[in-house]
Amino acid sequence: MTTHQLRLATEPFNAIISGNKTIESRLYDAKRQKIQIGDRIIFTNRDNSEQTVTAEVVGLLRYATFRDLFSHNNPAKFGGESVEWLEKQIGEFYSLSDQLENGVIGIKFEIF
Repeated sequence: MTTHQLRLATEPFNAIISGNKTIESRLYDAKRQKIQIGDRIIFTNRDNSEQTVTAEVVGLLRYATFRDLFSHNNPAKFGGESVEWLEKQIGEFYSLSDQLENGVIGIKFEIF
């Protein structure tokens, strides 16, 4: 088992704490390719690094693009209201060319 660190903005961090967000979406780059089922993730609020929560990875969802990932899963599990809303949010971080080059991953987790 490996422990990974992921930083989040306050809104998605709070959605994890409240139990509304149970899947984290990321580019499937070299760093995320190391994440395996059973690993732990320490989520840190990037606006207040003293706020952390630890979760266990219980599933990995691989797709070519975030649109595919969000369309095949309930947007609420990502802390979003719709596929379009989620795409707009994630588009601030990852370009379509980055997605097509690396693929994307939905990291299903449970807080302990």
